[in-house]
Amino acid sequence: MSIKAVLFDLDGTLLPMDMDKFVKLYFGALVEKFTPCGYEAEDFVKSAWKGINAMRNNDGKVINETVFWNVFYEIYGEERVRGHQSVFDDFYENDFDKAKGGCGYVPEAAEIIKFVKSKGLKAVLATNPIFPAVATRRRMSWAGLDHNDFELYTTYENSGFAKPNLDYYREVIGKLGLKAEECLMVGNDVSEDMVAEKLGMKVFLLTDCLLNKDNEDISKYPSGSFKELKEYIEKII
Repeated sequence: MSIKAVLFDLDGTLLPMDMDKFVKLYFGALVEKFTPCGYEAEDFVKSAWKGINAMRNNDGKVINETVFWNVFYEIYGEERVRGHQSVFDDFYENDFDKAKGGCGYVPEAAEIIKFVKSKGLKAVLATNPIFPAVATRRRMSWAGLDHNDFELYTTYENSGFAKPNLDYYREVIGKLGLKAEECLMVGNDVSEDMVAEKLGMKVFLLTDCLLNKDNEDISKYPSGSFKELKEYIEKII
């Protein structure tokens, strides 16, 4: 069965990233923004991680956004947190770029999207939906991309699951109206992206910023750089 859509991860795939550096800069900027609001830095970071992990374990009964904020409501009180949610929005509009220093840029990212679309395939941004749309669009821009480049992009407002849950991928292909066999998943994280193969998707492991925390044997996956990815897409269509 020929593919009809290519799903791309963002962080470490279309957007080169030193994850440790990005996380350090990201949380540093968050703390800088929120400590004037009366939040203690260490507790705030722990709360944010708790919210992120809650989204990673979401069962789809509510969207990830709700799961994330329910964690903060439980810890700090809903009234207090709601009073500061505008600060959170402002952070992504005006301060999130401080984390850009943990990321790189490769022109091949925009080129591969244009290539995919030129072949009549749908381009989908299947980034782990633990960020709001405003933050996802910002990270797209760092990669030289725009939300209009994609048929769909996943965020915490439109997703009820997260990687590596297979239901995340089921949710995405359901929105596309496609079968798993009609999709190719491209990512750099072995455990979070290559898992899509279990549903019958084709997969390609982009190795420029490889993440393989479980030291899995990756020789079983088609892999390589953007050049090899382009060649692989040509081959399977």
